[in-house]
Amino acid sequence: MTVPIAIIGAGIAGLSAAQALQKAGQTVHLFDKGHGSGGRMASKRSDAGALDLGAQYFTARDRRFVDQLQQWVAAGWAAEWKPQLYHYQDGVLSPSPDEQTRWVGVPRMSAITRGLLKDVTVNFSCRIAEVYRGQKYWHLQDTDGCSHGPFSRVVVAVPAPQATPLLAAAPKLAAAAAGVQMDPTWAIALAFDTPLDTPMQGCFVQDSALDWLARNRSKPGRDAHMDTWVLHATSSWSKDHIDLAKEAVIEQLWGDFAELVGCVVPAPTFSLAHRWLYARPASNHEWGALADADLGLYACGDWCLSGRVEGAWLSGQEAARRLLEHLE
Repeated sequence: MTVPIAIIGAGIAGLSAAQALQKAGQTVHLFDKGHGSGGRMASKRSDAGALDLGAQYFTARDRRFVDQLQQWVAAGWAAEWKPQLYHYQDGVLSPSPDEQTRWVGVPRMSAITRGLLKDVTVNFSCRIAEVYRGQKYWHLQDTDGCSHGPFSRVVVAVPAPQATPLLAAAPKLAAAAAGVQMDPTWAIALAFDTPLDTPMQGCFVQDSALDWLARNRSKPGRDAHMDTWVLHATSSWSKDHIDLAKEAVIEQLWGDFAELVGCVVPAPTFSLAHRWLYARPASNHEWGALADADLGLYACGDWCLSGRVEGAWLSGQEAARRLLEHLE
């Protein structure tokens, strides 16, 4: 009997590791506390269509990720986004001469992780609380008290603060994860029946509670029956207002948006707020992935590298590479 490998977290890092391990002939079993895949690349279905509330777009620099991206584009899961970008600073809104190539999932960000899930065994709505070692194999305990296993190895692919307790069996890995600070982000969506009178489709914001805003319909393949905008607050504003009621978050950020957009902004027909507690690592790390190969415990995620979608994908590949190297 082959004993499968457990992967905790079905975001881009966990799915990247799963893909690489399956390609090498390993059996993997994924667990995720959410109702669906994607982690911070998830999209939320709403009355205003599907909304990308987390990762807004991604870039591709590393050769391996560029190759992977080409496959996603060929499969119809991703496309280039060419927004009319602006920059807001010191009260001035100006077009941003930006040469960066940006990519998005189609018809929503989660299309990519949805596609990667195809041949993977996964338990959704299953929050793993503990990873412990039997005499020979690993077992997972979830918050409902159910045990899962046996597993030959375990890959932890969740944000660093959530990974720390799951890595307790390998104190060095747990200590590394515990040292990673991850910053929160409040995200809100506002939808308008009548399109706002602005050519702007994306904007980097300075000197404000807002950090970024995007016009959802400007992304390829999006449903455009309403003019929907996604706004992200800065890490520092989000930290200072971490426990603010959602209505108050919407009100404040909508006010800031109305002030900078340069056209009349009516009350939105629809609004929602989402709090990402662990939106991004506060600083970059160069680990690639964390590994205790003798124990068979690994960790990966954007926090092991750059905090970007590309970093998360590369980290998953690196965790799989180290794991497979030790099997030989």
